[in-house]
Amino acid sequence: MKNLTFLNGDQMPVIGLGTWKSQPGQVFNAVKYAVSAGYRHIDCAAIYGNEKEIGEAISELIRDGVVGREELWITSKLWNDSHRNDQVEDALKNTLVDLQLDYLDLYLIHWPVAIKNGIGFPKSGADFISLKEIPLEETWSAMLKMRDMGIIKHAGVSNFNSKKINHLISVTGAVPEVNQIELHPYLQQTELVDFCKEKNVHVTAYSPLGSADRPTANRDQRPILLENQVVVDIASHKGVSPAQILIAFAVQRGISVIPKSVTPSRIKQNFEAKDITLSPSEMEALYGMDEGMRYIDGTTWTIERSPNTLESLWEGEY
Repeated sequence: MKNLTFLNGDQMPVIGLGTWKSQPGQVFNAVKYAVSAGYRHIDCAAIYGNEKEIGEAISELIRDGVVGREELWITSKLWNDSHRNDQVEDALKNTLVDLQLDYLDLYLIHWPVAIKNGIGFPKSGADFISLKEIPLEETWSAMLKMRDMGIIKHAGVSNFNSKKINHLISVTGAVPEVNQIELHPYLQQTELVDFCKEKNVHVTAYSPLGSADRPTANRDQRPILLENQVVVDIASHKGVSPAQILIAFAVQRGISVIPKSVTPSRIKQNFEAKDITLSPSEMEALYGMDEGMRYIDGTTWTIERSPNTLESLWEGEY
């Protein structure tokens, strides 16, 4: 398995199991099967609502001697309702209790967006808190404190653009170690990836297979990535699945990737993408698919009277 290496020598496996939208009752078995199949990287988040079940699976795997804690790379994320300095530690400790762990390998600020405590997803502009009231550097400084305390090994961000990352660096002097972003052939984010590599920020790709199961999929008519003819043809030529081609595309770019599945055959198949090498012409064909198209477009955070706009979210410093 290829790894991304951090400045202190720690290594994160490039292929992990994503758990977003993995339902309780399914994610327990998915995690157990994935680790037994060779996965060592599990990506979680408080807002996914399934960390308790993931924790039960991890605890059982360790107890049964299938894997040692030190062999696993466990990531979780701080939700948007806990951005204040005095809220971060409590949110993290809740996640640790749910996951039955003493520490996380990586903790991320989930979005550069603040909402009122106790809110899952905003229903009106009144649910938001302006970043002028809770600056991102306040949240980031609290994350760094968690790292200093040893209850997280590495700290990073998710859904941050280059301006926001630069702002954190300029104010705190500390570089986020990972930026987790939507990334696939339709949204290659080349400039942001290049910026992150220049700053020694590892990139993790979420929704690497597209996001056909998002709530708006039936009405927004975005193309289904797994059915793209370029992807299908390369997969057919190599005798593998379209999903494996999409995973290999990210890995070959030096990007870690966290495909989600609860189906054993697909979990195994996704992991086997680590052995696929794409030719220069195949990579060129996939690079030619870039449309700058987001499946997760950010409109959740830009409803009426929100302090956020799509421009401020994806392009602006604030």
